[in-house]
Amino acid sequence: MSRRITMSDVAREAGVSLMTVSRVLNNKGDVSTATRQRVQGVILRLGYRPSEVARSLVTRRTGTVGLVVPDNANPFFSELARGVEHTAYASGYSVLLCNTEENPERENAVLLTLEDKRVDGVILCSSRLGSEELQAAVSRYPASVLVNRELGAGQVDTVLVDDELGGRLATAHLLDSGRRRIGFLTGPEVSWSGSQRLKGYNAAFADAGIAHSSGWLLACAPTVEGGRSAARQLLQAHPGLTALLCYNDLVAVGALQGCADLRVSVPSSMAVVGFDDIALAALVTPPLTTCHVSRYDVGCEAMRSLLSRFDGQPEPRRVVIRPELVVRASAP
Repeated sequence: MSRRITMSDVAREAGVSLMTVSRVLNNKGDVSTATRQRVQGVILRLGYRPSEVARSLVTRRTGTVGLVVPDNANPFFSELARGVEHTAYASGYSVLLCNTEENPERENAVLLTLEDKRVDGVILCSSRLGSEELQAAVSRYPASVLVNRELGAGQVDTVLVDDELGGRLATAHLLDSGRRRIGFLTGPEVSWSGSQRLKGYNAAFADAGIAHSSGWLLACAPTVEGGRSAARQLLQAHPGLTALLCYNDLVAVGALQGCADLRVSVPSSMAVVGFDDIALAALVTPPLTTCHVSRYDVGCEAMRSLLSRFDGQPEPRRVVIRPELVVRASAP
C-alpha cells in the first residue's frame, strides 16, 4: 500500500518551502507566477490531496454536516436523507447519517458524537427530546435545523410539514364520506408531528359539529407492527368504530393487517387513512388513502437552511410544506 503524499513531498520536489506550498494551496499572494505554476504542476503529478484535518484547523470547517433521524428504516427518512445529501453534495459537503432508533438517550449520545466530530452543522429530524434538552443540544452547534419540531418562533431554523392541516384534511374526508366514529392511532406519545395531526383531527370534528371520544385515540410505535397491535387493541375496545386515521403509512399498513386479523373488511366496514404517501402506500391491498408529503423536498429545504446559516444569514428560516390528500381504495 503506497503512502500518502504529503505537503513536504511537494515542497521537496518543487524545491520550495512548506510556506510557499501552503500559499499556493490557499491561493495567497507573495508567490511568483513561475513558482506557482511549478508547485501546481508537482501537485498534479504527485496526486497530492490536502489533509482535511489540517484544512479544518485553518478554515474552522470540516465540510461535514450531521443528519439525525429517529428511524433510518422508515422510508420517510430515507427519502428525506436523499434530499439532504443531494443538496449538500452540490455545495461540497458530506453528510454523516445517524439513527437514534426512537430512543432519547441514544439521540443525546449521537448529538454528542457529532459535536466531537466537529461537524459544521446538524439537521435533527423529529427529535424525541424534551424542549429544554433540545434547546441545550442545538445551542452547542455553529448551525442547526430542526425538521418537524419547533422550539419557539425565531429560535432556530425549522422545516415543517403542516401536520395540523394534514390531520384536518384526512379527518374531514372521512367525515364527508359518512364515517362518524373515527379512531386515531397517534404514533409515539412524544411525537410533535403526532400532536399536530391530533389538533387537525379535533378541528375537523369541531368544524363538522360532531362529537367524538378521547377513547378513540391510542398511541403506538410508528411501525407496521405498532399499527397492527394498536389497531387490534382499539377495535376490540371500540367495535363500533368505522374508520382509522393513522400516524403514518407504516402504521396504516399495520392497521390493515389488524383489520384482517379481526376479519374487519376494508373499506366496506372500516376505512383506513395513512400519512406520508411512501411508495408502499400505493402497493398494498387495498391501496392506502393518505396525505402526500414530498420527503425529498423536506430534506432539500433543511440543507438549504443550513447552507444559508453557513453563508451568514442572520435570521432563522421557517419553511412549511403542505401535505395533499391522495384518495385511494382504503378510504374512498
